[in-house]
Amino acid sequence: METVSSLLDEEWYNRYKNISSLNIRSSIYDVTNQCNLRCKGCFFFSSDEHKAADEEKDIKKWEDFIDKEKERGVNLAILIGGEPTLHLDRVEAFYKRLPTYCATNGLIKVPRDRFPDMMVGISLWGDEEDEKLLRGKDAFAVSSKHYEGDDYTYYLYTLTPNQIGKTERIIKKIQNAGLKVHLQLLSNDEGVDGFSWTEQQLNDIRSEMDSLLDSYPDTVISSKYYHEIITTGKMLGRTFGWQECPSVTEPLDTRNPRPKRLIRFIRWASDLKTMHRCCTSATRDCSTCKDGAAHMSWVMVNKRSHIKTTKDLQNWIEVYEMFAKLYKFIPW
Repeated sequence: METVSSLLDEEWYNRYKNISSLNIRSSIYDVTNQCNLRCKGCFFFSSDEHKAADEEKDIKKWEDFIDKEKERGVNLAILIGGEPTLHLDRVEAFYKRLPTYCATNGLIKVPRDRFPDMMVGISLWGDEEDEKLLRGKDAFAVSSKHYEGDDYTYYLYTLTPNQIGKTERIIKKIQNAGLKVHLQLLSNDEGVDGFSWTEQQLNDIRSEMDSLLDSYPDTVISSKYYHEIITTGKMLGRTFGWQECPSVTEPLDTRNPRPKRLIRFIRWASDLKTMHRCCTSATRDCSTCKDGAAHMSWVMVNKRSHIKTTKDLQNWIEVYEMFAKLYKFIPW
């Protein structure tokens, strides 16, 4: 029987020890149902999740709720929306109580005097033309000025089929802004013409992502194993889908048998009572889901399955390190 220590040399074993004690317990929170953009393909609006619950407006109730979440064992609050920066008082309620990550479109700058070390992930949906088509404006032009050189900010670059062959120019723009970038794929929940993936396109974008990581290792926060998994939907011969996804809200998870899953994970609506099915959308077909965080988590919760060969375990370590860096549990 293989063990961690038998498969790893000293360097890799030290990397393993650096992450093995983190014990990350995350949940996701809809801070608001409102947004200052309407992006084609945004799962929040395409699935009508903005209509699932009325927003709680009493900040004291938010504070009490967050205290209970902390008691529940949550040690990473992932804030989404809508657009969280529309309600910075709610964001601050989390920030004062828990390690907090804020997903934003970057149009409103998070004030660093108020949130000096909060991790900020800015959504980016391609080059200028794709952003205008999918989001109605070139959001990067605004967000890059807001966050230039910010050590606690990175771009979530959502790659589309239209981006094949064009990604390096965007990576250089991000590098020139003094920021990091993480790569993910568009799921195209609203079926926008020309933005659904073919198998060949997925192969092509995987090669491109691998090349970007090789060429810009100090800018791109990623791993080739992660690229393989999000483009193929396969891990160790298994296929991603409903029966495998780890990011299902725990009290709503009726799968039998249950797969390996995130412990105590819940995705909460903005009324602080309603729970959503999973980390994305109840209307999304899980077989077409390309969500990067869900696939990362899929790897992370299946550590034991990767304790087979040295390469398998190293792959697992790299993905866990990537996740930990993106949420600032370990340094870049």
